[in-house]
Amino acid sequence: MRLEGKTVLVTGSTDGVGRLVAVRLGAAGAEVLVHGRDRQRGEAVVAGIKAKGGAKARFYEADLASLAAVRELVGAVESEHARIDILINNAGIGPGGSGARRESSADGCELRFAVNYLAGFLLTRLLLAKLRGSAPACIVNVASLGQHPIDFEDVMLTRGYTGSRAYAQSKLAQIMFTIDLAEELAGSDVSANSLHPATYMDTTMVRLGGITPISTVDEGAEAILNLAIGADGGRVSGLFYNGKRPARANDQAYDVAARGKLRALSLQLTSLG
Repeated sequence: MRLEGKTVLVTGSTDGVGRLVAVRLGAAGAEVLVHGRDRQRGEAVVAGIKAKGGAKARFYEADLASLAAVRELVGAVESEHARIDILINNAGIGPGGSGARRESSADGCELRFAVNYLAGFLLTRLLLAKLRGSAPACIVNVASLGQHPIDFEDVMLTRGYTGSRAYAQSKLAQIMFTIDLAEELAGSDVSANSLHPATYMDTTMVRLGGITPISTVDEGAEAILNLAIGADGGRVSGLFYNGKRPARANDQAYDVAARGKLRALSLQLTSLG
């Protein structure tokens, strides 16, 4: 698919699978908005996109551990771009090693919940009008097969914390949000899907977790691009994929009451409610 005239925002695109997705979208003709925390790496990705024939690319620096930074990112993107055709929420932090300690975001939320889920929730909601105005458009949330039900009595995991549980809870939250979003967007020609791109890709996140990679970033990128511009892109909505195939998420994802609780909490935490 040629993407001339299309604008794509890929969060967490200065490394790993996000970087490869950004480069391939640029090569397909899209204007790519590269996001990350490290300006030097971000500018290197922009240069790489242009070197491979991408006509337009720009880097946006933002630490998604801060909701204020998310709002600043949205403000910069909206002021400089008339449209957003594809939003890929890829940024995230892994579970860490076996001794991972509980950390808090700038806003006092459990860090993995904040970065992996809440930042993407706020970013998407603030960009929703622009996505609707650019229809047909699509939203792809990069989640995981690693999912853990949310305990709404202790969402921030102040008791019995483990990095793996925090990570898995944040990824299930992404999927729950995606299903809700797809229902809201029904009939708008804006799709929303989530996926597990590939298992233990050869990325910094996986290596820092002390895990031996068993798949490539190329496999993960192909799965993400399938939902963004590939065979299934724009043709399905509200689904969770394992690679390139539809799959079933944790049962809580399909619990309407649980999704309602998550929605209410998320609106409260982001001051949108």
